[in-house]
Formats: sequence, structure tokens, C-alpha cells
Amino acid sequence: MKSFAGKRIWIIGASAGIGHALARALSNEGAKLVLSARNLADLDELAGVCPGAEVLPVDVAAPESLEQAITQLSAAGKLDAVICTAALYDPARIADLDRARTQKLVQVNLLGMFEVARLCPPLLRDGGQLVLFGSVAGYFGLPGGQAYSATKAAVNNLAESLRLELAPRLDVRLVCPGFVRTRLTAKNTFKMPALIEPEDAARQVMRGLRGRAFEIHFPKRFTLAVKLLRLLPYSLSLRWASRLN
Repeated sequence: MKSFAGKRIWIIGASAGIGHALARALSNEGAKLVLSARNLADLDELAGVCPGAEVLPVDVAAPESLEQAITQLSAAGKLDAVICTAALYDPARIADLDRARTQKLVQVNLLGMFEVARLCPPLLRDGGQLVLFGSVAGYFGLPGGQAYSATKAAVNNLAESLRLELAPRLDVRLVCPGFVRTRLTAKNTFKMPALIEPEDAARQVMRGLRGRAFEIHFPKRFTLAVKLLRLLPYSLSLRWASRLN
């Protein structure tokens, strides 16, 4: 997608974090946005600075909510892109996980993304982009974030399979951010390496969507190091990762 001007783009998870920053950046370039998340007040506030944006509350943890939104959107014609950033994050060591919160996290991060992947392709024009947010946390399992990392590893895998399954009609992309300053990462109690702002992340996503690479990952100084860790034999990678335990 060389230019976003006039493109009709649905952002699921637009109320905060990268989704919020991405909505503002795309609007500044003339995109016609549909803004979705659970919090209507936050969406209305965002729409106030995104001229012409449509507000459509959606809870990806509730399949009927997503289905109703898709029915409404399909009546207005095809979309140029669907971008799903929706996610929950609840860091804890495995013995301390709360079962109910973990189930909710899996419902949103993984099952919700499956529903987006299942239901959204018919909304997209030929050549349209289906953009799923995985994470660098899905590259390698580290202590303290097992539930989140496991769901993001699954999303990374899902996007890979969709890239093959939906080509050539759709352009499936995977976004894997490192640490971005959001209300989710504010839960971390450790120093986050290569931490960037949501606005920087939004610029990286847009640059990637203009290009042709399947995976958009950033910041490179961090993501490339984690990719290297994944490539090492377990005898080395687990020894290194044990220092974080």
C-alpha cells in the first residue's frame, strides 16, 4: 500500500497504545478509518481528532460482537485493510497466574485473533491487507510472561499460515513489536530494553505496510538480537535466558 490517502481501514484495538497512535498517523495521511475497541468513550475521543472516522465498538472476546460489526461494515463496501492490535497482558510467574484472567487473555489474544482471521477476509478487496499483531515475545519463551508469550507465539504462527492460505488474493502481514511504552508494558517491573514510544511504533508499522516484507518488526536493535536467540541451539539459548529467571 503505497499511499494511505482515501483508503478505508479498520483498526481493531484503536482505543490505546499502538492502535491509538496508528489511527492518528493514518488519519493524518488521509485514511478513512473505522475505529474499534471495547471502550466507547475512548473511541469517541479518538474520533474527535481523526476527521471522518467511524466509531464501531467491538469486543473480540465476544464472537457475536465481531460478527455484528462485520455485518454492519459489509453493507458499506470493501475495506482496504483490517489491522488488529487488540491484546491483553498480565505478567506473572506460572505458579502465580490467575486462572480467570489467563482465560480472558487467551480469549482476546488468541481466540479473538482466530475470529478476526476467520471472519474478516470477505470484507477486504482483492489485494487488501490483513494485519495481525503478534509480538517479539512470541519468538522465545521467557520467565514471567508465559501466558502472553504463548498466545503471541500462536498468533505469529497463525499469520504465517494465513500468508500462504490467503495468497494471492490478500496481503497478510505480521507485526511484531518489541517494547513500546503503553499501559500494558507499564505493568512490567523490569527495565525494558530499546523501549520506544507508540508514535515511533506507528511510523514503523506504516513504513512496513508500504513495503513488501511479510513481517514488520521493530526496533531492529532489539528484535534482531531476539531472532538470533531463537536461532541458537537450546543448549546456548536456554543458558542465556536462565539469567533472566
